[in-house]
Amino acid sequence: MPRLCVEGAGTVHVPHGKRLVLALEDEAAIDQLHICGGQGKCTTCRVEFLAGEPAEMTRAEREALRRAGLLDSPGVRLSCQILCRRSMKVRAISRLGGSGYADTGPRPAEEIPLAVEQPVGC
Repeated sequence: MPRLCVEGAGTVHVPHGKRLVLALEDEAAIDQLHICGGQGKCTTCRVEFLAGEPAEMTRAEREALRRAGLLDSPGVRLSCQILCRRSMKVRAISRLGGSGYADTGPRPAEEIPLAVEQPVGC
């Protein structure tokens, strides 16, 4: 089982292949935003990788980060588009507390819709 270390919240074990956004909510008990429901469209589920950043990125994540001007921001990724396949350390930078949203958003599905992964450098 991969380990997920969330800065300021501790380390938890996560089922292999679980979506990071769900691991943050379920295992780490973080109030992670995901306003679009994990579709990779809104960028509210952003995290900053401190270690263990995946080398792949879905097309949806790449396009959403590009539109938001965040594609070249080191370590900034969309937690709804990442599967926990290895241990990682993140900073949860997009949380409900202080966001002005009424709730975190609709619960994302267990699977990433139409996930087509490409190396980060593409």
